[in-house]
Formats: sequence, structure tokens, C-alpha cells
Amino acid sequence: MHPINVGIIGCGNVSSQYLNAAKFFQAFRIAALADLERERAQARADEYGVGKVLSVDDLITDPEVDLVINLTIPSAHAAVNRQILEAGKSVYSEKPLGTVREDATPILEIAESRGLRVGCAPDTFLGAGLQTSRKVLDDGWIGEPIAATAFMISRGMEMWHPDPTFFYQPGAGPLFDVGVYYVTALVNLLGPVSKVASTAVTTFSERLVTSQPNFGTRIPVGTPTHISGLLTFESGTVATLMTTFDVWASELPRIEIYGTEGTLSVPDPNTFGGPVRIKRANAPEWTTLPLTHGYTENSRGLGVADMAHALASGRAHRASGRLAYHVLDVMQSTLEAAEAEQTLTLSSRAERPAPFPLGLVEGILDE
Repeated sequence: MHPINVGIIGCGNVSSQYLNAAKFFQAFRIAALADLERERAQARADEYGVGKVLSVDDLITDPEVDLVINLTIPSAHAAVNRQILEAGKSVYSEKPLGTVREDATPILEIAESRGLRVGCAPDTFLGAGLQTSRKVLDDGWIGEPIAATAFMISRGMEMWHPDPTFFYQPGAGPLFDVGVYYVTALVNLLGPVSKVASTAVTTFSERLVTSQPNFGTRIPVGTPTHISGLLTFESGTVATLMTTFDVWASELPRIEIYGTEGTLSVPDPNTFGGPVRIKRANAPEWTTLPLTHGYTENSRGLGVADMAHALASGRAHRASGRLAYHVLDVMQSTLEAAEAEQTLTLSSRAERPAPFPLGLVEGILDE
């Protein structure tokens, strides 16, 4: 296929992963870069051989750009996504789609009214580990799923990230910034969530930065940093979800799915590889399964490549705006349920994305 031209807005840490992906996937090429700090965009362009550096507004209106990847900070995602769509271009957004449902809803409405596509990270559920897990479930290896657990346990970002302030503001925190990988994985594996209950606390009112270049800075915390949720899926499966930036160490699993005929251990949903492990009823020990699909290494940009193929063929893309909106709804509702001390019913839903077929040639996502 002829690659579509893609522009990137936001040339921070994560941009390098998308720029690397463009060298591997045949479905898209990076045509232009933009950043509020033009020097940063120019440095990325020089590093990766991108020939065009533009202002944000000029990139959005550039007639040579077919799809825009939005890698701005979370609080800007919704506004920039809308600007891109209003300019007549499809958009692939970093997670989350927006920080609240009210800002994200118009994104889907504009796209639908104009016949445009919305894609959104995370796309790790398209990697080898989670696609293998999906096949194991779909093929009935553990019977009918009864329950699940998901634990995202961390001490936070201020010890290593060069600018960790935004991690502790609304729209981020452990649930929105990292828990989003876990919720997306669970929806891909188990289907849409119907209701949530939870407890959420802010353990420390401020965080001390010990990374460079902001060593010694104190960050006021504006969002809960320890959230325990109970998710009920439309299928009847119940999942316990814990996300935290307050815990130094743990030996809990990342994700486990408990079925009528066994248990599935799912790999870290913030990665693309394995291991995938299973222990079936009455089996003497756990078995590590061979991975059935490709993309075991860091393959961020896989969702963009799938979206580019979908734009060319007309099929549905997998890391969709509808999926991202439902995941946002689950996360926001989890925080709201904690504040209200109630179980909340979700109004959104998203079908499980189609799994990848077996035997794809790496770099090409359609047979």
C-alpha cells in the first residue's frame, strides 16, 4: 500500500517511539513535526530525517498531512483533537482521549459528522502478549471468565522523570496515566464495563522531586494517588482494579483472569511481549505459552499503523476513539464513584476490538 502522510504535534519523550515506528511500518510515513517549542521539533526532525517543521496551526492545515498524531500533554488532548478534526483531518491521540467525558464527547461527534477517524493510545493490547491472551480466552482455554484482578503498583514518577509535575494533576495520576493500560487490556479481553464502585485517596499532599533537572522541587498533588476499584462487566465478570503511586514494592500479579476451567496470567499491559501463563483445572503447575502473534518488543505506533491500513481499506481500526472513550468513562466513573461512595452505572460501551489474525508479516497489518 502507499503510505499515508502523518504529522506529529508534540516532540517530547514519547515522540521518538512513533518516529521509530514509522521506519518499520509500511502504512505511514512522518511528513511533518510541530511543537510549541520549535527548537525541540527541529531537533527531532534532524535526528529522524523529517523534512518539514511547522507551527502547530500550520501542521494541522497542511494539505500534505492526512493524519495527525497528537502527543501534547493530557490537559491539551481534547482541544487539540477537536482542532485537528475541525480542519478535516483524522487524529490519533495519546491517552487519554480527554481528561473528562464532557471534553471527549464532542471529539467523537465531530468525527462522525465529518466522516473522519479518531484513534487513541494505548495500543499495547495489540502486541504479542495481549493478543495471545485474547486468543487463549476466545478459544476457551480457561472456560468462562468469572473474575479478574489487575494491579498497577508504583511509587510514582518523581524519582526518574525529568518533569513529573503533570503526573499528579487531574487527567493523570496512577489511574489515568498508567491504569489506562490495564483498563484497556481488560476491555479488550472481557468486553465493556457496565458499572463501577471504588475508593480513592491522596496519601501525600505533595511529592518531592529527586530526578534532574528539577531535584528538590515539591509538587502539589491534585488527584488521587491510590485507587481501588471494582468493575462489573456486561458479561457478568467482576474485576478488582488497584492503581497506586504510593507503594514501594509488591509481589502481586499484573493481571489475572479466573475462569471456570483455569486461570490465565496476563503480562504487563504497559508492554508488548509476554510472558503469558496458564494453569488449567487440576494441572500440576503453570505453563508458559508460546506467543501466537508478533510485536513482542516496544511497538508503540502499532495503533497508528492499524489505523492507516483501516483508512486505506475502509475497515474498522482497533485502537479506536470509541474504545478510548469507554475507557475514559470507566476511569472517570471510578473516581466519581469513590467521591460519591456509590456504585455507578456507565452510559457508554465499546465492543471488543477485532483480534489480529494469525500469520501476519511484521510491518503489514492486513492480510
